[in-house]
Amino acid sequence: MFEIPKVKYTGKIKEVTIGIGEKAITLGGETCYPFHFFEGEMPHVPRIAFEVWDYEPDDWQEWATEPFKDVMSNPVAWARKCVDTYKAEIIALQLKSADPNGMDRDVDEVIKVVKNVIDAVDVPIIVWGTSTDEKDAVLLRRAAEVCEGKNVAIGPLSEKNYEQIGAMAIAYNHPVLASSPIDVNLAKQLNILLGNLGVQDERILIDPTTGGLGYGLEYTYSVMERDRMAALTQEDFKLQYPIVCNLAHEIWKTKEARLRKEEEPRLGDERKRAVLLEAVSSMSLLIAGADIVIMRHPDSVALVREMINELTS
Repeated sequence: MFEIPKVKYTGKIKEVTIGIGEKAITLGGETCYPFHFFEGEMPHVPRIAFEVWDYEPDDWQEWATEPFKDVMSNPVAWARKCVDTYKAEIIALQLKSADPNGMDRDVDEVIKVVKNVIDAVDVPIIVWGTSTDEKDAVLLRRAAEVCEGKNVAIGPLSEKNYEQIGAMAIAYNHPVLASSPIDVNLAKQLNILLGNLGVQDERILIDPTTGGLGYGLEYTYSVMERDRMAALTQEDFKLQYPIVCNLAHEIWKTKEARLRKEEEPRLGDERKRAVLLEAVSSMSLLIAGADIVIMRHPDSVALVREMINELTS
């Protein structure tokens, strides 16, 4: 009898839980490649996080702001609408206003927003900083303090600030997002450093850095794929962590997501185009191994949810 050849896995992705109570979510636990249920187990399906900014952006396309235009001036109301109207399971709070290359808002002001959002919703929270090492070393340490007891995921942290942010995450018992620039070896090295610092395995999430469709997606995909191969078939213990991809901003800032139909008729309807760009990018990264994708538009989320349901049913 003919037998379908199957990959033999010797590794397992570690489980990491974010949030508290009934709404807490556990990630990881895979013993096979993404959605390869015929070869192993994927006990926790991938999740989608809705992004919420800590201030009202002034450069979003109208087809991006449409679902949230009544709440975008208030991060608390924005987060609540994501949960109540669009059934968000996770909120990714983007601390964009603190960026020293942008508004450079004072840390105390930003932390008030973090506290208000944390108190307003009961779903797990990802607190995403500015990706500027020095600012995040201060900002995310404060965020860890005010989020004590909430088990939020805090990041991104890098080789330059992992000691400050990691130590605070240990003190307040939060998972951390270890960020490296699309490189398997750098990701492994940072995970080793976090382990040496004392961050427990069940508190580490990988942020591989994300490229969108047409803007580096294939490179991101290949790096994530190699990450999962090393973790599951080569017993590389320091790569056996869930992956989080923060892709919404990468998609919606592109030219293709911004051009109107009248500016470039060959690209078709701008709203459908942008939604599909986000959905295709997200689904590609989920197939590559992402455990969470951070998304923006409810229509994109609905498409990806449908695809996840089909693959896991």
